[in-house]
Amino acid sequence: MHRADPARTAHVDTFARDRLPPPEAQPDFLFDGPGLQFPPRLNCAVELLQRRVAADPVDAAIRRCLIAADGTVWSYADLLAQASRIAQVLVHDLGLVPGNRVLLRSVNQPMLVACWMAVMLAGGIAVGSMPMLRAHELGQIIDKAQISHALCDSALADELAQAGAASRWLRQVCHFGAAPPQGGPTLDALAAARPAQFTAVDTAAEDVALLAFTSGTTGQPKATMHNHRDLMAACACFPPQVLRATADDLFIGSPPLAFTFGLGGLLLFPLSVGAATVLLDKASPAELLAGVQRFGATVLVTAPTSYRVLADAARAARVSAPQGGTLRKCVSAGEALSAATRAQWRAATGIELIDGIGATEMLHIFISADELHAREGATGQVVPGYQACVMDAALRPLPPGQVGRLAVKGPTGCRYLDDPQRQAAYVQGGWNLTGDAYRMDEDGYFWFQARTDDLIVSAGYNIAGPEVEDALLRHPAVAECAVIGVPDAQRGQIVKAYVVLKPGQPANAATVGELQDFVKAVIAPYKYPRAIEFRSSLPRTHTGKLQRFRLRDEA
Repeated sequence: MHRADPARTAHVDTFARDRLPPPEAQPDFLFDGPGLQFPPRLNCAVELLQRRVAADPVDAAIRRCLIAADGTVWSYADLLAQASRIAQVLVHDLGLVPGNRVLLRSVNQPMLVACWMAVMLAGGIAVGSMPMLRAHELGQIIDKAQISHALCDSALADELAQAGAASRWLRQVCHFGAAPPQGGPTLDALAAARPAQFTAVDTAAEDVALLAFTSGTTGQPKATMHNHRDLMAACACFPPQVLRATADDLFIGSPPLAFTFGLGGLLLFPLSVGAATVLLDKASPAELLAGVQRFGATVLVTAPTSYRVLADAARAARVSAPQGGTLRKCVSAGEALSAATRAQWRAATGIELIDGIGATEMLHIFISADELHAREGATGQVVPGYQACVMDAALRPLPPGQVGRLAVKGPTGCRYLDDPQRQAAYVQGGWNLTGDAYRMDEDGYFWFQARTDDLIVSAGYNIAGPEVEDALLRHPAVAECAVIGVPDAQRGQIVKAYVVLKPGQPANAATVGELQDFVKAVIAPYKYPRAIEFRSSLPRTHTGKLQRFRLRDEA
């Protein structure tokens, strides 16, 4: 561990700074958009929480901030007080120094947010973990980030204990909730004994605040690095320019806070406008819909899969504002939104989905369209603050209508932790290459075609798997599907579909023929799936994202 230059960083432990990509390997960063001029010293917990409470303590004491699944309400003042106490514990009981990495392990709940904010206040680096991760996966994260501290819900203690026992890095684990399995004081008890005030560490804007892990398409974990300025920049782009939520809104959603989609949509964005958020410890489609009804949520954040499953129930429950309910805005991200799903949700609720593409490497959404400017089948236009174009393999911009690699730059960008090979593949010529194949039309709308490794080349034709998936999903017998290219001696590749049928539908040759004919009638006939295999389920990540690479590996 090296001592940091105090003029440049507040981090005593400079592990993260020492493992940043060199400046020449990082993308170009743009700060000429509205609200993107940041001072050199910045702490995101101060900006999102501490300043708001200090500016109006009376309002902060009554303004709801977090609502737990059981209905418990935390005000902005409550959150700051608990985060301050936990920051005291981190520093004085657990020996945290600025720059140490802290693993956070919990389902979505207010205590997890308090822990996250405490890490920010204390100058640490938060490392989220999906609740479903097992010991092996946790061990990979701990070793990659050399994590020294962990704050863990006692209900999830077992897997972490196994991972910690096999790691030489993890030395301080503190549990909250129920009494920890090995005994000893809980974080709750330690925090209760500490004062509710904490002087936030004066972090530099470029001090790393978050390590967000993603498996990508290979299953091997990679850590993306985001600093305090990145977190505030994300709040200055998509939320005010596209989402336009207000302090009166109540957010609810399914993505875990360990996922940057969830961190932004259920924590950073609501707090940036003084709104409140419901944190569900379980967020299946049925539980999500029940939460919208019970709490009167106005902004829903979830993935296309959930919207597709929820549509019929949402229609019957009349949860949207156009139908007399409370729900008025719905954000979709995490995977491509099909035109069929958009139309299904609009027909069921009267609400036009706000679609968007983001990436863990970019932190959050950079292409989107609001309700008034959405076009069916298109992701949207560039979010103000970002630039985007479609490029060929030689990084030359392509004209409208041609399919190529999506390239993005803006106030956030890719910095992999100690991973020069992946960094060189993702960042080229100052641009972030997201791994998506897109085309842009004459009006600047971006149309998703496929992941660049999902393009199927069959008999000289380029076929986008998600386009075939969208066609199949329009058939009333199809619940879910995934489309890939598989090797074929005559055509190079053929289109193969893995289909999950709705209950009661026969998985037989007649259904195969019916689906093939249906696709031929919906899109160009050469794109139809020449092979169809019925499955009871499809492989997905912890966040619900389809893992096509597993199907390709099988094939």
